[in-house]
This record gives sequence, C-alpha cells and structure tokens, in this order.
Amino acid sequence: MRKFNIRKVLDGLTAVSAVASASSAAQQQAAGNRETEIQETLQSEHFQLCKTVRHGFPYQPSALAFDPVQKILAIGTQTGALRLFGRPGVECYCQHDSGAAVIQLQFLINEGALVSALADDTLHLWNLRQKRPAILHSLKFNRERITFCHLPFQSKWLYVGTERGNIHIVNVESFTLSGYVIMWNKAIELSSKSHPGPVVHISDNPMDEGKLLIGFESGTVVLWDLKSKKADYRYTHDEAIHSVAWHHEGKQFICSHSDGTLTIWNVKSPTKPFQTITPHGKQLKDGKKPEPCKPILKVEYKTTRAGEPFIILSGGLSYDTVGRRPCLTVMHGKSTAVLEMDYSIVDFLTLCETPYPNDFQEPYAVVVLLEKDLVLIDLAQNGYPIFENPYPLTIHESPVTCCEYFADCPVDLIPALYSVGARQKRQGYSKKEWPISGGNWGLITQSYPEIIITGHADGSIKFWDASAITLQVLYKLKTAKVFEKSRNKDDRPNTDIVDEDPYAIQIISWCPESRMLCIAGVSAHVIIYRFSKQEVTTEVIPMLEVRLLYEINDVETPDGEQVPPVPTPGTGSNPQSIVPQSHPSTSSSSSDGLRDNVPCLKVKNSPLKQSPGYQIELVIQLVWVSGEPPQQITSLAVNSAYGLVVFGNCNGIAMVDYLQKTVLLNLGTIELYGSNDPYRREPRSPRKTRQPSGGLCDINEGTVVPEDRCKSPTSDVKDNSFSRSRSSSVTSIDKESREAISALHFCETFTRKADTSPSPCLWVGTTLGTVLVIVLNLPPGGEQRLLQPVIVSPSGTILRLKGAILRMAFLDTTGSLVPPAHEPWREHNVPEDKDEKEKAKKRRPVSVSPSSSQEISENQYAVICSEKQAKVISLPSQNCIYKQNITETSFVLRGDIVSLSNSICLACFCANGHIMTFSLPSLRPLLDVYYLPLTNMRIARTFCFTNNGQALYLVSPTEIQRLTYSQETCENLQEMLGELFTPVETPEAPNRGFFKGLFGGGAQSLDREELFGESASGKASRSLAQHIPGPGGIEGVKGAASGVVGELARARLALDERGQKLGELEEKTAAMLYSADSFSKHAHEMMLKYKDKKWYQF
Repeated sequence: MRKFNIRKVLDGLTAVSAVASASSAAQQQAAGNRETEIQETLQSEHFQLCKTVRHGFPYQPSALAFDPVQKILAIGTQTGALRLFGRPGVECYCQHDSGAAVIQLQFLINEGALVSALADDTLHLWNLRQKRPAILHSLKFNRERITFCHLPFQSKWLYVGTERGNIHIVNVESFTLSGYVIMWNKAIELSSKSHPGPVVHISDNPMDEGKLLIGFESGTVVLWDLKSKKADYRYTHDEAIHSVAWHHEGKQFICSHSDGTLTIWNVKSPTKPFQTITPHGKQLKDGKKPEPCKPILKVEYKTTRAGEPFIILSGGLSYDTVGRRPCLTVMHGKSTAVLEMDYSIVDFLTLCETPYPNDFQEPYAVVVLLEKDLVLIDLAQNGYPIFENPYPLTIHESPVTCCEYFADCPVDLIPALYSVGARQKRQGYSKKEWPISGGNWGLITQSYPEIIITGHADGSIKFWDASAITLQVLYKLKTAKVFEKSRNKDDRPNTDIVDEDPYAIQIISWCPESRMLCIAGVSAHVIIYRFSKQEVTTEVIPMLEVRLLYEINDVETPDGEQVPPVPTPGTGSNPQSIVPQSHPSTSSSSSDGLRDNVPCLKVKNSPLKQSPGYQIELVIQLVWVSGEPPQQITSLAVNSAYGLVVFGNCNGIAMVDYLQKTVLLNLGTIELYGSNDPYRREPRSPRKTRQPSGGLCDINEGTVVPEDRCKSPTSDVKDNSFSRSRSSSVTSIDKESREAISALHFCETFTRKADTSPSPCLWVGTTLGTVLVIVLNLPPGGEQRLLQPVIVSPSGTILRLKGAILRMAFLDTTGSLVPPAHEPWREHNVPEDKDEKEKAKKRRPVSVSPSSSQEISENQYAVICSEKQAKVISLPSQNCIYKQNITETSFVLRGDIVSLSNSICLACFCANGHIMTFSLPSLRPLLDVYYLPLTNMRIARTFCFTNNGQALYLVSPTEIQRLTYSQETCENLQEMLGELFTPVETPEAPNRGFFKGLFGGGAQSLDREELFGESASGKASRSLAQHIPGPGGIEGVKGAASGVVGELARARLALDERGQKLGELEEKTAAMLYSADSFSKHAHEMMLKYKDKKWYQF
C-alpha cells in the first residue's frame, strides 16, 4: 500500500494559499534571512525575577524597638511589614505572611533575634543572624488576645499580657508556653470589684527580678512576687493607665494617665501616689485640681549620674490647644521643653548608654516614630537639636506622581548632582554621629551608576543616587517656583483645570548625556531645564503659549479593506492619563464670553534668581480655546542634539524649537495623517450641543464592555492622586474616543521606503495603534542653528499595531540599540572664547549609532511596543519581520527596550501582574513570571524597567520596591546585602559596690528556669496556644555560593542544617516520649478499670 507523505500534502496546501498571501511569505522569508544575520545571545537562563531592596519610610508604622548593644532599630507596620535599620546603607525589609498589624517588637538584646507580636494574636521569633531574616518559631494564641509583651534583658522568658488581664510566659528558645500563669483575679483579689481591664504594662523591678509590675488599663497596678505567686502591693488610681516606667533604683515608678497626669509612686506606699504632675495643665490659683488634659500615651523615666532624671512623654496637651501639632515633652529638672512634631506620634524610645535597667541610664537621644517620619533628638545638646537623618525616608515628602529609573548613567552625573544638591541642605542639626550604627555593608559587586528621578504632587523633582542597592537623595528641583502662587483658594485663577496640586509632575523626559531635563505638569504645562553650575538671575522667564484644538466630533470606521487593528473597547482607545476637565462659565476672555487664549497658570513676571543646578530654559503652556480647557499632556520627548521638544495630548501634537523659542508644529492628531487618515471623521461645530458619542466603542456594536479590571490604565483616571477635577463641558466619552499621542521618539533613521540614508526624524505613536513619521530638516550647527528655521514635514509613512503605542526604539544591522542623538553637556553660563565658538560651529550632534560608520545601504530595525503586541519592522523596506502578541486578555502597562548582558531585550509589565521579556529583534519570549496584580494606579504610574536587569515601582505611598530580572544580579544579591548582626561584647554589668554586696540592696537575681520550667510549673494548656515551626531561614543563606564567602556560607549552612536536623530530631524524640507517656497512662487507666472484672464481664 502506498504511503502518503502528510507533510508534502500540507506543503502543497500551503503553496496554494501562499499565492493569495505572497506578501506574508515575503515577510517570513525576510525573517528567515534576518535570523541568520543577527546572533542573539540572550537566553532564558539569563533571566530570573526577585525583589532586591525596599527604600523609603515604612508605610503606616505601628511599633518600634531598639537593640542598645547591636545599635539596630526595628519598625513594624499595620500591614505586617518589618523594617530593620542599621548604619546608613544597612537596611532590611521582611514581611509577616498573615499581613496582620505589628503591635509590639522586642529585641533579644545582643542575641541577633527579635520577637514580634501581631494583632492576630501570634508571636514570631525572627533570626537576624542572616542577611535575609526569617521566622524560626511562631506561637498562635487561640483563646486570648495579646496586648503587651515584656522580655527582660538576658532572659529567655517572655511575659505576654492579654486582654483578659492574664499573663502567660513563653520560653523564647523553644517557643513553648510555661505552665506558670498570673491570673487577673489572683493579681487584684478584692482590691477592685470589677475586671481591671487588659494588661497595658509588664516590667520587672530593676533591682529585683522576682518582682513583676503589672499595669491594668483601669488604673490598677500590681507588684507581683513571682516566687510566692501572690501580690506584694496593689496601687489603685481612678484614671486609666497608658504606660508605666521604673526609676533604675527600683524604689519608684511613674504612670501616665488618660487625664493628662503623671503619678509617681513609692513602691512601699501603695495607698496614694508620692507625687502627681500635670505637665501641660493650667495651675488654678485656689488650689483646685488643674483642668484635665489629653491622655499621656507614653512616659519614660531615665536617670543620669551627674544630674536630674529625664521624664519624657508624648501627648498630655491641654484640650484648648486646638490645631496644635503633636508634641514630645522633655522634662529635665525644672526645665520643660515641648518639641513640636510634623505628624502624630506613633511611639518613641529613649536611647541609653547601658542595656542594664538597674544602672544609671544616661540617656543620649530619643527616637520618635511619627506617622510619616522618623526623628532622632539629641538630648545631650542644648535646645535638643535633631540628628540629620541619613536614611532615604523622604520619598513621600510630597506624594510621588511619576518616576523614572536610569542605570548605567555617565559617571560624572552623580558627583555633579551631589555638588549642587549639597548647597540645599538645612542647617542646625546635631553635630554628633547618627546613633543607629549597627550592622555592616555588603560587598559592592555592581559598579555602574544608577539614578532614580521622582516627580511629586507639589511640582518638585528629586534626583536619587540608587547605585549598588542603596538610595540617597542628590538634588531637589522645585518647578512650581516659576509660577505665581495664589495666597488662598478664593485667590486662585479660575483658569485652573485641577482642584488640587496644579503643579503636579506627570511626565519626565531626561537626557543623561546632555543633562537636558523636560517635565510635563498636570496643568498642561511643559518646562525645559538646562544644568548649570553657575548661579544666574533670569530677568524675563522665556515663555510660549500654544493653542492645541481638536476639531473633529465623531470617529467612524474606515471604508473597505483599510481597517486598522481596532483596540477592544475600553483597552486601547483611551488617551493616557486623560482626565475629564472643566471650566467654570463665569469668567470671559473672548468676545462671545468664552475663555480663550488663557493658560492655566501664571508665570512670574519678576526676575528669578536661579541657583546652581537645573535652570529654566523655556516654559510652554497650552491655553484655553473658545471655552475649552487645555487637555493634559500624554507624551513628551526632548532632544539636545536637535534643540527640540515635542509633546502631545488627546487634541494633537506640538513641537517647539527651544533654542529659537518658536513653535514649529501645532497639529491636531487627524491632521498628522493628511490624506492617509483611515478613519472617517466629521468636523464639528464648536457651538453644537453634542450628545455623548461612543467613539470607537460604536464600531463593534453589541460588544460587552469589559469589567474595570480589564480596562487600560490609560482610561482609568479615578485613582490619579492629582487628577480630581470638576464636571466637564466636553463629555468624557467624547474625549476618551479621541486619538491621543501616546509615544514620541526622536531618532536618525529611514523615514520613507525609498530612502537611501538615515535622517533626523520624529516617530509618533497614538492610542489607536498608529505610528506616523515626521521628517526634521535641521540647519547647520553653530550660529546658523539659531538663525535658520527647522523645517518639519510629514513623511507619509504610517504603521499600525493593535492597542495604544507605548514605546519605540531602533536597532542597527548588528542588532545593537541606536540611541537618539545627543549633545554632550557643557556649561552654558560661561562666555565662550573664540576657539570654543569655532568648535561649536563645527560640532555635530553625537549620534552613538554604531551604524553611522557603516555603508549607507545597510538597514535598521524599528522596535515598536503597544498595549497588546510588539513588532520589529525592517527599514527602509517597512516590512514587519517579527511580531509578538504579548497579551490577549490584559494590556501592557509599561514596556521598555533595555540592555542586559551586552545585549538588548524588550521588558514588559502587564496589568494582569505578569513581567515578561522578549529577545530582540526576533521577539522570542525569554521570561514570563506572575509578579503582582495591578491593585492600584500608583503601580501603573510608577513601574519602570531600566538597563542591567533593574526595575522599580512605588509599592506604597511612601516606599519604592526595587527588583531585578537578571539571573546574575539575583546570584550576587546575597553578597550585596548588608549584615544586620555583628558580634559585639555585651557591656559589663554595673558594679554592686562593697557595702551593697555586704549588706544586700544590690540587684536580686532570679532563677526563672526553676519557676517557669516544666518541672516546677507543669505544662500549659494545649488549647491555649499552638506552636508553628518557622522555615528557619536556612534558604536565605543558600544564595551565597561563590568564592571564599560561598565556602564560609556553605560551612555555616551545613552547621545550621545539622543544627536544624538535630533540633527536629529532638522535637521528634520529645513527641515520641510524650506519646509513649500518654500510651502508658492510658494502659494504666485501662488496667485499673478492668482489674476486678471477670473474663465474661468484658
């Protein structure tokens, strides 16, 4: 029987169909040729995704702790995060899986461990002796709620107070409960008729570890004798207690109360307080009690050898101080200092020279954890100045509205920015070194400079040095200072288009090589800056006003076969960050009563002193047109070699020559197409009352609009922190159906199919997936550049993709990236000598294109990424040689063409949470990892990729999360991270002295093991708490596995694993012993039960 060759049959069928689609076959052929020519070196094994570091202030902080020997600070948050800080540059972020709020933190001082208590009534023991701390043990309380914990110095027994008023004791080594329990009713006995409330304080007498001071919320304090298991004294007060603190001699303690009073008690006089103080109460003349004040939430009582003790407290202000900022009060002898804070106080701690509670404390600083800041106060200097904070905790000083990330910058940039930023520093800080100085830095394996730029709601821009997983602010630029500020809301011009934050930064375009900076703000304004090391005074701020008008009402489908890929409704058809704006109809600027030719903000008309750093080159503002407010800018690009800036919105595009200060191009989006417009659009009468038009959504009748979660971020404007606007005169549907400019890219490439050589041009991408090319005809350099006009003309080239265009880039014949041309930076504020002028005339823009030296006939490749797909197009032929549909059901939020391992790739972040990378030019998928879903617009607005496998986004309003998608960085990360724990000798205990040793009176020690161990107190009820073994954190060490460090790590790992296995064996042995014990008990009970029964009675 004859065999049919199925492949040949299929080939025959393909050949028949190929006649009908010859062009697609030609594309495939071209693709095949291309593949053989360009060697792609990137493979899947070059990629791995992992978080690196988190910078910024811990969002919603809730707890604070300090290790006075290791000098490490810990902060817990309401979302279960744990941030650890050592010396500047040593930081660590951990997360509790449950996400429950951290209510208290307790260091095991100088042990490299930390206990966290959470709002879900769990206790966790963290091992800090590894670079990535991990949980060793957890304990979940089932029947009682945890309210307060206390771990005495050098003790392994943790006291846990509960809402019911009981105290349980946990062995920190095994994380098991002791059978010893202090029940609330035993503690108070008949001293109170009602329940004393939750435990708010536990501490042992500094001079006698056998005496435990227990504070109950209702106002009762009990001194409990641990040995005799009864109360020695009970102190009752009629005001609720918030906190308690001992004098180091153990003879007095102080309580803070809900009525703003402090009561000082002598231990042996429980009947009434020795002294009552109302720090902020007005003393009445006739001897009456002072008026009640706000609660004193916390008090600390710290002694000094040389002088009076310090009493430090938060809260307690009188009720008539309405609007007064939160305060920390420092009482020292007869002086009382009230230190105002910018935010409410979450917690504070006094830093002392000794870890021993029974010695003179010698306080030297106070750490104050505020809602949005961390402040350290120097107690040793007059006036209590604050320390200059070296941590990058001011990211959120004004809300972040956008950010950009640049890795592998020119090496002279960071020193240049640092030198101008150093002049901006405030004065009046403490002269002392930052006291939180624990830990050690990691090894620096990355040597390239990295810069992060953040744009803020108040119009400020911050430059950060982000090299080698650290973060340090370099320089801050205030863009709002160019505008007149309104004194109050009534004063504000009625031309504004946003209710709040009119100066908020929306887009940043920066050329690191030339140092040119361009920003677009929310009030439809663009500012161009030059970098200078000289101070200048600008007499008149250069300014341009631009009218961008949208003249079309509706969009209809193109006729015939010309249909471009139409975006699905609600995904690709909406301009980026376009917000329905408004205009009040009260004021008038034109003859028919409509506001016209008015910008949203007023530029200052007085001379402006500009410090060294970024200085204004030009301010451009879009103006109102016949009652229509200007629309927010959706894309922006600046090019230093051409001296041009271009920007676009949903109305159209404008190009400005910033050297000649002229508008070169001002076109509606439709005018860009010329006669090639694939859409039939009707011109609209400006006076016509328009019905809401469905725009592109009308194309597919009957289609179901996707749910919100599938919407493109370019349409979702509800969450933009700076986009709260009034109702619009133009309906939002009408505006969103317009075609906005979504991507702009200056380059030197082939503009038309017939071109034989590359030339300067601008590539324009729109939200309807169209790419158009504009040709730039530039005059020669030098003086001619300032005299002759730049000629701008459309090329007629149109390319199409599915979804809004996000990013464009160009490759040369070898597949290397062709960056846009740029001019090297030079100081503009210094007059040039003749030689320099001659050089300037001859100066050509630096085009770093490797292809510039190659034969003219050789081609380039355009890489275009949209919300849905990516294409690589061969130039000048304009054939699509590679295409990749990135996502069908979601959309790309951010796409960047980046370099990695001496090659390049396309990196994408999708709204469904996937991070993907593709090789170039073939667009082979290399990485696809589910990372995080788009939970809010903040992530969409701030996510960005950069070179060398780096990326970042704003994980909370106050924190930047950095991550890497490079395998090499993941492998080196362990070495780069800092060490939190360093071996330090514990200071010597205070000397008891001869007479105290002879006659007693020194600190009394206690054998807690004897009291709380199983032999003395028995076993705790099993149902009370459940032990959960932690992962042990051994995996954290496995990352370090190269060189000597790796060998040491492996040796330590082997020991740790052995220790862990021994521990597990011990636990298993204990479990077997326990089960054997219970079996023997059951057997004994059975024997007793049936001992006297005859065989027939069974």
